[in-house]
Amino acid sequence: MSPIPHFLVIPLPVLGHVNPLMQFSQVLAKHGCKVTFLNTEFSQKRAMAATSSSDQHNNKKKKNPINMVTLPDGLSDEDDRSKPIELVQSIKTTMSEKLPELIEEVNNGNEDCQISCIIVSMIMGWALEVGHRLGIKGAVMFPASATSAASLYCVERLIQDGIIDSETGQPTKNREIQLAPNMPTMDPANLPWTTLGKSFFGLTLQETQTLTRLGQWWLCNTTYELEPGALSMSPKLLSIGPLLPDEDQNTTSFWKEDQTCLDWLDQQPPRSVVYVSFGSLAVMEPNQFKELALGLDLLDKPFLWVVRPGNTDKSNNNYVFPEGFKGDKGKIVNWAPQRKVLNHPSVACFVSHCGWNSTIDGVYSGVPFLCWPFFGDQQEDKAYICDEWKIGMGLDKDENGLITREEIKKKMEKLLGDEEIRGNSLKWKETVINNIAEGGRSSENLKKFINWAKE
Repeated sequence: MSPIPHFLVIPLPVLGHVNPLMQFSQVLAKHGCKVTFLNTEFSQKRAMAATSSSDQHNNKKKKNPINMVTLPDGLSDEDDRSKPIELVQSIKTTMSEKLPELIEEVNNGNEDCQISCIIVSMIMGWALEVGHRLGIKGAVMFPASATSAASLYCVERLIQDGIIDSETGQPTKNREIQLAPNMPTMDPANLPWTTLGKSFFGLTLQETQTLTRLGQWWLCNTTYELEPGALSMSPKLLSIGPLLPDEDQNTTSFWKEDQTCLDWLDQQPPRSVVYVSFGSLAVMEPNQFKELALGLDLLDKPFLWVVRPGNTDKSNNNYVFPEGFKGDKGKIVNWAPQRKVLNHPSVACFVSHCGWNSTIDGVYSGVPFLCWPFFGDQQEDKAYICDEWKIGMGLDKDENGLITREEIKKKMEKLLGDEEIRGNSLKWKETVINNIAEGGRSSENLKKFINWAKE
């Protein structure tokens, strides 16, 4: 076996999986590993279109050290890839047949450094089965929290204990649960699979069995201090975060990053800007979009607002700003280089959907959160932010289920005036940075994983 491990990295082709697995690939490459990254042809075309037009702002980009390869996902360009079951079934059928030939092709081009380990994200366990048949080790990189990984690890126990229904995954009773004695309580209605439907839960059960059987490690973009209870549930769970790739390398994005927002931030006073972004999947109902827009006007503060195409549920996939919205103190972009934005000294806080990638970005940047979760594990991430780490606040809905402009203004003013939350945010920033420093727990765990892959 080569002393240099060669990783084949295969994410589910949605941005919330592709980005963290690309970040992890860049970290592995920085540690001297060989990395081949497998994207679907459709996702790779989309990413190339976005990145090729967004690099003019920064001409210092280095050559990507990662070998990029593609396979078809089995769908046509016109097919709807927002239907998860159809996409996953097509990927499994098409890519599993073609993967052995791709592995052979990659190995033929790297005779002295054969693929030694396949790393997948959730729902891509079929690739570990292919690797297992070829004698290749397997590991899982979770794009969500260690708590989400732990809940998957416990799914069969939750069924046996009568907490969730065996066919739908929905809670059987209205009660809070605790996955382990040293974990916060949670509402089983917020378990990761509950908003995705009965068919997806069946897929989740099958996938969890595959990952448990063939994934030697369940790697998590977190630190032990952030989620000690979850990480203690299984020796498979290994904290390696926060993932920090080389800033001169592109991350994979499906939208063009608007780099002009960095120049705009340079012109704002320190800790003055409200940054608003709800990730790559959340869709906002038009009335709520209106309240948010008018709420930002009410704040009377500079704001940077990411309104990606398809951010609202209009059938034409465009957003419509409400009558009376001025927006004169803000800048609105389709997509932003988020980590650079959050680390900018002008940014005061982060209005976030609390997806795990954004949560880790915010914690690493030491920025307080105003939490606006939409679905799935985002509710649990919010609970950590507000109740466990105490670095943010939530928003309350009115009797119509809306977060009003007045509520946004009230909570934002309260958040920005809370020095305890600000202090906690800076303490957690120091904690996570120490984890990836030489000798830190995440740093040592990463070495442990790489050494395992060398064996």
